[in-house]
Amino acid sequence: MLFLRSCLNRPRNWLLGCALLTAAVLVQTQHWDDRALLWWQEGDTPLAARLASIWLPGYRAVVQAKALAGLDEDETSGLTYNQQTGTLFTVTGKHPLLVELSRDGEILRRIQLKGFSNPEGVEMMDNGRMAIVDERRHLLTSFTLDSKTVELDARHLPGIDLGFADAGNKGFEGLGWDSRSHSLLLSKERGPLGLFSLPFPARNGQVGALQPLVAGNLGLRDISSLSVDERTGHLLLLSDESRLLLELDRAGQPISFLSLSGGFNGLHRGIEQAEGVAMDENGDIYIVSEPNLFYRFHKSAADPS
Repeated sequence: MLFLRSCLNRPRNWLLGCALLTAAVLVQTQHWDDRALLWWQEGDTPLAARLASIWLPGYRAVVQAKALAGLDEDETSGLTYNQQTGTLFTVTGKHPLLVELSRDGEILRRIQLKGFSNPEGVEMMDNGRMAIVDERRHLLTSFTLDSKTVELDARHLPGIDLGFADAGNKGFEGLGWDSRSHSLLLSKERGPLGLFSLPFPARNGQVGALQPLVAGNLGLRDISSLSVDERTGHLLLLSDESRLLLELDRAGQPISFLSLSGGFNGLHRGIEQAEGVAMDENGDIYIVSEPNLFYRFHKSAADPS
């Protein structure tokens, strides 16, 4: 405000420069450059297409910035929903854990992860199978989880080398299960940013080869997590740096978005360092962020926005 007030006290030619500088600051801090085209595309979307999609503008935060009690020294990353149990799972990196959560953000169970270096993404597949991606080791580990599991040791579990050995700690973060193609979808955070598909298993019973997915210009600065909507088959991409959640259709084209900034979609304050997203069978969307905050978004069935 002081900056804007000083601009108003200067001659007209200075006002133009101040206005341009203010716009540049807003583009950088609020990421308006990431959203301008998306806003235009949303406004041009027919009602029928909105009803056939997730349509994120209609969502409002009903639980926000709820602290995950007992995880004060850890950092949650990744999120998935298990329809069989009606619960969520996230992973922590500093002290590797697989944590089961209620849909209200209450911690139900902690499972020790031994032999994991930096678990960043977690995903529920089918038949009780789950997968965790270790970003630093570029390794995908799969296992079967049951109600009695209290510990998982990566040394005794099947692992898949995802490649990109020179990516350092900017490897794969997001995981999503696409039941229509029977594939795991993976997102590479950045350097370069990318989306990939991994048939799991392939027709011969083995794990297939990692395949890049064709998508349009997403306009995202990074991808920190992803999820697949079982109802529509659409993807949800979570971007920490762009501070938004993006919906993609099956062709990889942007459909709608949800802003993570304060004042939008019912958020009192912006979501900082969003690291995990998941969706349940009712269409409710869940997000976890560092340091260990929990969010839930709901959309009225009668609100296509």
